[in-house]
Amino acid sequence: MSGPVDLRALPSVDQMLNAAAVSPLVEQHGRAVVTDELRKVLGEVRLAVRSGGALPGKDGIVAALLSRLDDRGRSNLRPLFNLTGTVLHTNLGRALLAQEAVDAAVDAMREAAALEFDLDSGGRGERDSHLRELLCELTGAEDATVVNNNAAAVLIALNSVGAGRQAIVSRGELIEIGGAFRMPDIMERAGVDLVEVGTTNRTHAKDYVKAIGPETALILKVHTSNYRIEGFTAEVPGAELTAIAHERGVVLLNDLGSGSLVDLSRYGLGREPTVREAVAEGADLVTFSGDKLLGGPQAGFIVGRRDLIAEINRNPLKRALRVDKIRIAATAATLKLYRDPDRLASRLPTLFMLSRVQAEVRAQAERLAPQVGAMLAPSGYAVEVCSCSSQIGSGALPVDTIPSAGLRIVGSSGSALEALAALFRSLSRPILGRLRDGALVLDLRCLSDEAEFLKTLSEGSGDAVA
Repeated sequence: MSGPVDLRALPSVDQMLNAAAVSPLVEQHGRAVVTDELRKVLGEVRLAVRSGGALPGKDGIVAALLSRLDDRGRSNLRPLFNLTGTVLHTNLGRALLAQEAVDAAVDAMREAAALEFDLDSGGRGERDSHLRELLCELTGAEDATVVNNNAAAVLIALNSVGAGRQAIVSRGELIEIGGAFRMPDIMERAGVDLVEVGTTNRTHAKDYVKAIGPETALILKVHTSNYRIEGFTAEVPGAELTAIAHERGVVLLNDLGSGSLVDLSRYGLGREPTVREAVAEGADLVTFSGDKLLGGPQAGFIVGRRDLIAEINRNPLKRALRVDKIRIAATAATLKLYRDPDRLASRLPTLFMLSRVQAEVRAQAERLAPQVGAMLAPSGYAVEVCSCSSQIGSGALPVDTIPSAGLRIVGSSGSALEALAALFRSLSRPILGRLRDGALVLDLRCLSDEAEFLKTLSEGSGDAVA
């Protein structure tokens, strides 16, 4: 019978730091970080030995140290496979950028750029100038400006045009967006007094007319992009609201939310109002997002009357809400793709994923099912091809879904499926699906790299437990 392990045989921190296998780790992570993690590893070894465990050799200590350093250096903000069935997933960063936008952003990060420098005159320039012409060209507006997201666009537009006065909104358009941010709260912060008109399901032109008074600064029309009221409903079209507003000398602000620069029906999707249509209807200001249907980086655009845009740009909030050179570069590159609508679906990832036909996605599922099944079968999971429905997400076309296909994984129990989903989330490149109807479903609409998916899945398939 062997006696107790002599802990004096355990190498010291200094001895381990001088070990040949640890030197590269010090070079990569820094001496302070490696020392800190090494102390924790040796502390865990001491506890294990005192509890009857064996004393590991230096190689075992180095392996434990390497694992801790990998965990410490791994970011949660890392690439993953979005197989949830929601294309523009707010929690997963929404739109994927086109390669042209990625290249433009990288160039802006690497080098100095004429962000607020006029190369023609040699004097100070405006950062909005890099986007203004493109936005006006694509929307038909007189002028344009940009801030960091659409909520900010609505906030600064309301504050610039209506601070201290009234803004009229239909009760059916007082939306709540993600994170429990509500339109009435944004309006309050903007310094405007909310005047509600109509009812939840029906608002008429006479409701707006009756509400307009000496303190009215604007009418706010909000596109209910994250829900839809059906049945006995009524709303006033943008063109009619424009006429009401202009006859009475007030501004019409049309918030399109997701905002689309093209008619999505040409790509087989449901129809959404376009920014150009809202401008053509006569809206004085139109606000919309950059990272949703437009398919670019996070941004909020305001287009419309030149005098109102100038007023917005003079607002002190503009500096607080402005965007940096990286986002401007990526946004400009994204907008330029819209100049060639015939190739847009092949070059803009958002539109490419949304416009994939079900037959194409199903063929991909049939290719992958046997390979995924072979990986998971030893752990007791069965894999089959299934039909499913994708959604656009981020508030766009809330009722419409897109026919899709994917892999349906079935285990011995609900807890086994939850364990498998947790395992997938822990992979070097997490795989996110959705648990539904007694199965883990991987919707393949957004899967572009099959080889990388299979490689990543193989890392964890041996750890799967049914």
